Amino acid sequence: MTTILLIILILILIGALPAWPHSRTWGYGPSGGLGLVVIILLILLLMGRI
Repeated sequence: MTTILLIILILILIGALPAWPHSRTWGYGPSGGLGLVVIILLILLLMGRI
């Protein structure tokens, strides 16, 4: 379960990078928000909640 969740989050994080012309003006918003989700999940994992 944890491995699948980690793989999905990494794929979403890569997909949020501004690589396409329409998303270049978004800045770090999408990847920054997903980075925050990853940090929260890591904290929960270290605390033993997941």
